[in-house]
Amino acid sequence: MDWGEFIAALAPMGVTPGDRQREQLQLYSEMLREYNERFNLTAIVLESEVWRKHFLDSLSALLVLPHRARGIDIGSGAGFPGIPLAIICEEMHFLLLDSLKKRVGFLQEVITKVGLETRVSALHGRAEDVARQSLYREKFDFAISRGVAKLVVLCELSLPFVREGGFFVAMKGPRAPLEIEEAKHAVSLLGGGKMSMVAWCLPGGEEERLLVVVPKIGSTPLSFPRQAGLPEKKPLL
Repeated sequence: MDWGEFIAALAPMGVTPGDRQREQLQLYSEMLREYNERFNLTAIVLESEVWRKHFLDSLSALLVLPHRARGIDIGSGAGFPGIPLAIICEEMHFLLLDSLKKRVGFLQEVITKVGLETRVSALHGRAEDVARQSLYREKFDFAISRGVAKLVVLCELSLPFVREGGFFVAMKGPRAPLEIEEAKHAVSLLGGGKMSMVAWCLPGGEEERLLVVVPKIGSTPLSFPRQAGLPEKKPLL
């Protein structure tokens, strides 16, 4: 995917990146490939596929996200979707949360070298623990996750971070409708409202993507999230 194709694919998201943003994304891509040799951050290393499957896929969240807000990226990994979103949306603030220290170290270097340090920070910790801290609990306009966990698990990990009136976005694949049905009980327990979906196809391979939006309509009970590991082992079915 070249720059022209990338720009054209972003048109439905309502953004047109400039030269500075192109340079930031290019530097991020180079750092990703360099650090991947040591830390195994991603299986996708071909530059054109990094731009398509990581950058463009991350930016598809702009189909449902405001361009000016404070968000938290749960399980950010190598920085997706948070860093591409922060590069393209210059009034967006992000906390990138990940449980692996070496990944957080990489994220901190990217934030500094790409020039995002006034709007983006990275934090090492588990969502189950961090969500209990008053500094972070129900303090974000939105939470987002591109993780591989089931929706029912992601909702328990993410909704406690979101203020009432905000929302959680889960970036999912074709199984999303089934996962929505499975997560309805959990969402009601966690202060969430009626879920919705936005479908999108990733150009170049036509892979189906589904953005699941979970509105936050009430406060999350203090008993959630449960202690580390329980959301995955015993989902709120």
